Amino acid sequence: MTTGTGLMSPVRAQGLAPTTTMRGGANNYRPGAPIVDRIGGGGFMMSGTVRRAGDGAPLAGIRIQIWAHTTEGRERDTRSHGATLTNADGVFQLEMPQIVPTFGQPHGHLAYDSGDFQTVFLRPVMANSRDTSLSAHFVLQPA
Repeated sequence: MTTGTGLMSPVRAQGLAPTTTMRGGANNYRPGAPIVDRIGGGGFMMSGTVRRAGDGAPLAGIRIQIWAHTTEGRERDTRSHGATLTNADGVFQLEMPQIVPTFGQPHGHLAYDSGDFQTVFLRPVMANSRDTSLSAHFVLQPA
């Protein structure tokens, strides 16, 4: 994008920076968690977006793995893990049981680990343990 002076806007010139892995994001990670319609009985919604670094284009068909300590299981339990795919707009969502605090914080774990882009692990913390949804957003750098 150019400004009125004909110079490139710094935001566009640099592009959209990739997401960096968060500390603790890979805790209790299980490679190859299956794609599921829902984890457990549901009641809590994990959602977000996936975009490409640089131009910010939405990425369709991207596998995102999700796991958490919930009312139905601990982070390390196989039944607490599942994966979903992004839609044409780069949006994903997966219903799961209510997240509950562990280590003093209610948080979820999400991972992109499929190989076309650099692996990213996220560990977003909920503002309130009574919240019934949490969002996380990925900006992926090609591998």
